[in-house]
Amino acid sequence: MPTGTWWFIGAAWGGLLLAALLLRSGGTRSAEGGTVDVPPPQALALLRGGRRAAVTVALVALHQRGAVAAGRKHTIRANGGPGRTRDPVQLGVHRALHRALALGVLTQRPEARRAVDALRGELCGAGLLRPPEQLWTARALLGCVPLMTLVGPFAAGASGTGLAVALAVGAPPAVAAVALLRLPDTTGAARRLLAGLRERYPLPAHRREVTDGGLVQLYVALYGDPALALFLPRFSREGGLLDRPSEDEGNRPPAGRGPDAGGVSY
Repeated sequence: MPTGTWWFIGAAWGGLLLAALLLRSGGTRSAEGGTVDVPPPQALALLRGGRRAAVTVALVALHQRGAVAAGRKHTIRANGGPGRTRDPVQLGVHRALHRALALGVLTQRPEARRAVDALRGELCGAGLLRPPEQLWTARALLGCVPLMTLVGPFAAGASGTGLAVALAVGAPPAVAAVALLRLPDTTGAARRLLAGLRERYPLPAHRREVTDGGLVQLYVALYGDPALALFLPRFSREGGLLDRPSEDEGNRPPAGRGPDAGGVSY
């Protein structure tokens, strides 16, 4: 087998190890610090489902105060001031609603993006999210690993038995790189935090069991669509908040004092 082939395989293993170290170093602060403080609902939603989930929870909080309402054609519109809140994400989302917007458009508005990006930075500092530049560097390295193990032997002129041996030796790092590419940007500490909170706060069977608006935000942050359909079916459906709207949501019988009641007036 040509000597150049071994250089390609060695570079692939080196890239894999360096990428693994970068991914592993993303959550050291939270691990060294012992217990992790529970972030607010918008932050938990960002850990679970990204930017869209964080904006959705902010809209739920604003809707509970009457600051936003469902608009026409599955949009969200402002319905007065943001109320008494200092939460940066809620304020950023509310400022972005100069007119009625669909959720997907709202998440990309500069006011909302800046607020969510600032929250993402805080979560990176807490060791719950991997820094974007670190994550992209690791993914770039991982993307090169299969390329080097597959193209390298051909570029080095390997053939016959030597080519088969080179491909067999290069297969493990290529498979490992593909597996690492599927890792989310959340760290192990974040995933353990979410799992622990879901165990502590299982989604109730009926919305009348919850009388605290803050808990509703927590459930939406942890569970997404199922919690939206349970606690705020009309607002979620008409405002286009559900990722996969259910056809029978409109036929569900009310379980509280109103269409979006859960013991709390929304």
